[in-house]
Amino acid sequence: MPSSTSPRPDQRAVEPHPNRPRNVTGDVDYTPDPEKSASMSPSRKKIQQKILNLYCGSASEEDMNVYAEKAIYDDPFSYCDTRYKIAGQWYGLPKLFAKLETLATEVTSSTDHELVWKQKHKYTFAGIYASKTIDSLVSLRMEGEEPNEKVVYHKDMWNEKDYSHEGLGALMKRLNGDKLTNITKPPESI
Repeated sequence: MPSSTSPRPDQRAVEPHPNRPRNVTGDVDYTPDPEKSASMSPSRKKIQQKILNLYCGSASEEDMNVYAEKAIYDDPFSYCDTRYKIAGQWYGLPKLFAKLETLATEVTSSTDHELVWKQKHKYTFAGIYASKTIDSLVSLRMEGEEPNEKVVYHKDMWNEKDYSHEGLGALMKRLNGDKLTNITKPPESI
């Protein structure tokens, strides 16, 4: 697990890497169908809701506490290896976007140490008010026992794509993760 290894572990060894959902023709499919959602416990529903709150731009210390102190957040634009750096990402969303909306979700898996869902999310940019809708697969690796679980790895894959952790892209993701807190200034208490 990330909390017991080096601060920048081998990604493929520790990240949640669920089987990517496919449609009837075998193509990777991240489009959520809420009616097909798998069931999950009430404590998992609370975890999912806190993460969805963050996606919708209402970052709070209470929502951030869903993450372990040494949690990892990994998406196409950033890689963060502490809860404070993750907060830098979430506290930055309202600065970039006029409106953030989760349009639909479908839970695809809720196992002992994993929670996975498909998500359709709409981002409306501040200033220009142009919108972009993204289908993604959100994968959380959990530690601890319900109802006290914490997220130790949050991976967000967009539009049926996975991505590597090498080269210039990885450097930019880490730079973003390491430096964004200087701009977004989340509370130090996180």
